[in-house]
Amino acid sequence: MDNSLSGIWILVSVCCMLSLSSCGSDDEFSPKPKGYYRIDLPSKSYVVYDKGCPFTFEYPKYGRIEDDHERLAEPCWLNYRFPRFGATLHISYKALSGNADNYIKDSWDLAQKHIAKASAMDNVEIGNKKEKVYGLLFNIEGNAASPLQFYLTDSSRHFLRGALYFNAVPNKDSIAPVYAFIREDIEHMIQTFRWKESSMTVDIVPYTLSGKDKGSSPAKHSKPN
Repeated sequence: MDNSLSGIWILVSVCCMLSLSSCGSDDEFSPKPKGYYRIDLPSKSYVVYDKGCPFTFEYPKYGRIEDDHERLAEPCWLNYRFPRFGATLHISYKALSGNADNYIKDSWDLAQKHIAKASAMDNVEIGNKKEKVYGLLFNIEGNAASPLQFYLTDSSRHFLRGALYFNAVPNKDSIAPVYAFIREDIEHMIQTFRWKESSMTVDIVPYTLSGKDKGSSPAKHSKPN
Protein backbone atom coordinates (compact mmCIF):
# COMPACT_ATOMS: atom_id res chain seq x y z
CA MET A 1 0.00 0.00 0.00
CA ASP A 2 2.79 2.42 0.90
CA ASN A 3 4.61 1.65 -2.33
CA SER A 4 1.41 2.28 -4.29
CA LEU A 5 0.83 5.67 -2.67
CA SER A 6 4.46 6.61 -3.20
CA GLY A 7 4.17 5.80 -6.91
CA ILE A 8 1.03 7.92 -7.23
CA TRP A 9 2.71 10.95 -5.60
CA ILE A 10 5.71 10.65 -7.90
CA LEU A 11 3.42 10.53 -10.95
CA VAL A 12 1.46 13.59 -9.75
CA SER A 13 4.69 15.54 -9.10
CA VAL A 14 6.04 14.79 -12.58
CA CYS A 15 2.77 15.89 -14.22
CA CYS A 16 2.80 19.17 -12.26
CA MET A 17 6.38 19.90 -13.26
CA LEU A 18 5.59 19.23 -16.92
CA SER A 19 2.51 21.47 -16.72
CA LEU A 20 4.47 24.34 -15.16
CA SER A 21 7.23 23.97 -17.73
CA SER A 22 4.69 24.12 -20.56
CA CYS A 23 3.05 27.24 -19.12
CA GLY A 24 6.41 28.92 -18.74
CA SER A 25 7.32 28.38 -22.38
CA ASP A 26 4.00 29.83 -23.55
CA ASP A 27 4.47 32.98 -21.47
CA GLU A 28 8.17 33.47 -22.16
CA PHE A 29 9.12 37.15 -21.79
CA SER A 30 10.61 38.87 -24.83
CA PRO A 31 11.72 42.49 -24.23
CA LYS A 32 10.72 44.90 -27.00
CA PRO A 33 13.40 47.05 -28.61
CA LYS A 34 13.50 50.69 -27.51
CA GLY A 35 11.60 53.01 -29.81
CA TYR A 36 10.35 56.60 -30.14
CA TYR A 37 7.05 58.17 -31.08
CA ARG A 38 6.43 58.68 -34.77
CA ILE A 39 6.68 62.34 -35.81
CA ASP A 40 4.56 63.66 -38.66
CA LEU A 41 6.62 66.17 -40.62
CA PRO A 42 4.98 69.01 -42.57
CA SER A 43 5.48 69.60 -46.28
CA LYS A 44 8.16 72.06 -47.32
CA SER A 45 6.95 75.53 -48.28
CA TYR A 46 9.04 78.70 -47.99
CA VAL A 47 8.55 82.45 -47.66
CA VAL A 48 11.08 85.30 -47.86
CA TYR A 49 12.47 87.08 -44.81
CA ASP A 50 13.13 90.67 -45.91
CA LYS A 51 12.83 93.23 -43.14
CA GLY A 52 15.06 96.02 -41.83
CA CYS A 53 18.27 93.99 -41.92
CA PRO A 54 21.04 94.00 -44.56
CA PHE A 55 20.24 90.45 -45.66
CA THR A 56 17.37 88.28 -46.92
CA PHE A 57 16.72 84.53 -47.06
CA GLU A 58 13.90 82.00 -47.37
CA TYR A 59 12.47 80.12 -44.39
CA PRO A 60 9.61 77.59 -44.02
CA LYS A 61 6.03 78.71 -43.35
CA TYR A 62 5.93 76.51 -40.24
CA GLY A 63 8.91 78.46 -38.86
CA ARG A 64 8.68 81.79 -37.05
CA ILE A 65 11.26 84.57 -36.96
CA GLU A 66 11.29 86.96 -34.01
CA ASP A 67 13.57 89.79 -32.94
CA ASP A 68 15.85 88.83 -30.06
CA HIS A 69 14.73 90.85 -27.02
CA GLU A 70 17.43 89.74 -24.61
CA ARG A 71 19.17 92.51 -22.69
CA LEU A 72 22.42 92.25 -24.66
CA ALA A 73 20.75 91.74 -28.04
CA GLU A 74 21.69 94.03 -30.93
CA PRO A 75 19.85 95.06 -34.11
CA CYS A 76 19.22 92.13 -36.49
CA TRP A 77 19.74 89.50 -33.81
CA LEU A 78 16.93 87.03 -34.48
CA ASN A 79 15.35 83.88 -33.08
CA TYR A 80 14.34 81.59 -35.93
CA ARG A 81 11.92 79.25 -34.16
CA PHE A 82 10.49 75.85 -35.07
CA PRO A 83 7.62 75.73 -32.51
CA ARG A 84 6.36 72.34 -33.62
CA PHE A 85 9.74 70.76 -32.86
CA GLY A 86 10.87 72.76 -29.82
CA ALA A 87 13.92 74.09 -31.64
CA THR A 88 15.41 77.56 -32.21
CA LEU A 89 18.14 78.85 -34.51
CA HIS A 90 19.73 81.82 -32.74
CA ILE A 91 21.04 84.34 -35.28
CA SER A 92 23.39 87.23 -34.54
CA TYR A 93 24.60 89.89 -36.96
CA LYS A 94 27.61 92.19 -36.79
CA ALA A 95 28.70 95.03 -39.04
CA LEU A 96 32.39 94.63 -39.83
CA SER A 97 35.15 97.16 -39.56
CA GLY A 98 38.27 95.31 -40.59
CA ASN A 99 37.66 92.62 -37.94
CA ALA A 100 36.23 89.66 -39.87
CA ASP A 101 39.04 87.37 -38.73
CA ASN A 102 38.11 87.97 -35.09
CA TYR A 103 34.49 86.93 -35.66
CA ILE A 104 35.55 83.87 -37.65
CA LYS A 105 37.90 82.82 -34.85
CA ASP A 106 35.12 83.27 -32.29
CA SER A 107 32.74 81.10 -34.36
CA TRP A 108 35.31 78.30 -34.36
CA ASP A 109 35.77 78.62 -30.59
CA LEU A 110 32.04 78.51 -29.89
CA ALA A 111 31.53 75.44 -32.10
CA GLN A 112 34.48 73.61 -30.56
CA LYS A 113 33.06 74.09 -27.05
CA HIS A 114 30.66 71.26 -27.91
CA ILE A 115 33.39 68.79 -28.84
CA ALA A 116 33.40 67.26 -25.33
CA LYS A 117 29.86 65.93 -25.86
CA ALA A 118 30.23 65.27 -29.58
CA SER A 119 31.28 62.08 -31.35
CA ALA A 120 32.53 64.02 -34.40
CA MET A 121 32.35 67.41 -36.10
CA ASP A 122 32.00 67.66 -39.86
CA ASN A 123 32.40 70.97 -41.65
CA VAL A 124 30.88 72.23 -44.88
CA GLU A 125 32.32 75.21 -46.73
CA ILE A 126 29.89 77.83 -48.01
CA GLY A 127 31.05 80.06 -50.81
CA ASN A 128 30.00 82.09 -53.82
CA LYS A 129 32.55 84.61 -55.03
CA LYS A 130 30.14 86.58 -57.17
CA GLU A 131 27.67 86.99 -54.30
CA LYS A 132 30.39 87.61 -51.71
CA VAL A 133 28.85 85.09 -49.34
CA TYR A 134 31.44 82.92 -47.62
CA GLY A 135 31.30 80.81 -44.51
CA LEU A 136 31.37 77.45 -42.82
CA LEU A 137 28.72 75.10 -41.44
CA PHE A 138 29.58 72.97 -38.38
CA ASN A 139 27.66 69.68 -38.14
CA ILE A 140 28.28 68.55 -34.53
CA GLU A 141 27.42 64.85 -34.17
CA GLY A 142 26.53 63.11 -30.90
CA ASN A 143 24.69 64.46 -27.85
CA ALA A 144 25.93 68.03 -28.14
CA ALA A 145 23.63 70.83 -26.92
CA SER A 146 23.93 72.52 -30.32
CA PRO A 147 24.09 70.04 -33.23
CA LEU A 148 24.54 72.68 -35.94
CA GLN A 149 26.24 76.08 -36.16
CA PHE A 150 27.43 78.25 -39.03
CA TYR A 151 28.68 81.67 -40.02
CA LEU A 152 28.32 83.77 -43.18
CA THR A 153 30.30 86.85 -44.20
CA ASP A 154 31.28 88.98 -47.17
CA SER A 155 34.71 89.45 -45.51
CA SER A 156 34.44 93.24 -45.42
CA ARG A 157 31.06 94.62 -44.29
CA HIS A 158 28.83 91.87 -42.87
CA PHE A 159 29.04 88.89 -40.51
CA LEU A 160 26.21 86.58 -39.44
CA ARG A 161 26.34 83.59 -37.11
CA GLY A 162 23.69 80.91 -36.39
CA ALA A 163 23.43 78.23 -33.67
CA LEU A 164 20.66 75.62 -33.44
CA TYR A 165 19.33 74.44 -30.06
CA PHE A 166 16.55 72.05 -29.00
CA ASN A 167 14.49 72.67 -25.86
CA ALA A 168 15.25 69.21 -24.51
CA VAL A 169 18.08 67.14 -23.06
CA PRO A 170 20.36 66.26 -26.01
CA ASN A 171 19.66 62.77 -27.37
CA LYS A 172 20.85 62.23 -30.92
CA ASP A 173 18.67 59.14 -31.46
CA SER A 174 15.38 60.73 -30.42
CA ILE A 175 15.89 63.99 -32.35
CA ALA A 176 17.52 62.43 -35.44
CA PRO A 177 14.47 62.64 -37.77
CA VAL A 178 13.61 66.18 -36.66
CA TYR A 179 17.21 67.35 -36.85
CA ALA A 180 17.57 66.02 -40.41
CA PHE A 181 14.34 67.79 -41.36
CA ILE A 182 15.37 71.12 -39.78
CA ARG A 183 18.86 70.89 -41.24
CA GLU A 184 17.31 70.88 -44.72
CA ASP A 185 15.55 74.14 -43.84
CA ILE A 186 18.75 75.73 -42.55
CA GLU A 187 20.63 74.64 -45.66
CA HIS A 188 17.82 76.14 -47.76
CA MET A 189 18.16 79.36 -45.76
CA ILE A 190 21.90 79.43 -46.53
CA GLN A 191 21.40 78.57 -50.20
CA THR A 192 18.90 81.44 -50.63
CA PHE A 193 20.77 83.85 -48.34
CA ARG A 194 22.06 87.07 -49.84
CA TRP A 195 23.28 90.44 -48.72
CA LYS A 196 20.94 93.09 -49.99
CA GLU A 197 23.55 94.31 -52.47
CA SER A 198 23.36 91.00 -54.37
CA SER A 199 20.80 88.49 -55.64
CA MET A 200 22.29 85.07 -56.40
CA THR A 201 21.99 82.00 -54.19
CA VAL A 202 24.86 80.25 -52.42
CA ASP A 203 26.17 76.76 -53.09
CA ILE A 204 27.04 74.31 -50.29
CA VAL A 205 29.98 72.07 -51.13
CA PRO A 206 31.84 69.44 -49.07
CA TYR A 207 34.82 70.78 -47.15
CA THR A 208 37.71 68.89 -45.57
CA LEU A 209 39.79 70.53 -42.88
CA SER A 210 43.49 70.80 -43.52
CA GLY A 211 46.05 70.86 -40.73
CA LYS A 212 46.22 74.63 -41.02
CA ASP A 213 42.42 74.97 -40.75
CA LYS A 214 42.31 72.79 -37.64
CA GLY A 215 44.74 75.10 -35.94
CA SER A 216 42.63 78.18 -36.62
CA SER A 217 39.59 79.09 -34.73
CA PRO A 218 37.28 82.71 -35.05
CA ALA A 219 34.70 87.89 -32.49
CA LYS A 220 33.14 87.48 -29.36
CA HIS A 221 29.35 86.99 -29.62
CA SER A 222 27.07 87.21 -26.63
CA LYS A 223 24.64 84.78 -28.23
CA PRO A 224 24.20 81.32 -26.65
CA ASN A 225 27.04 78.95 -27.43
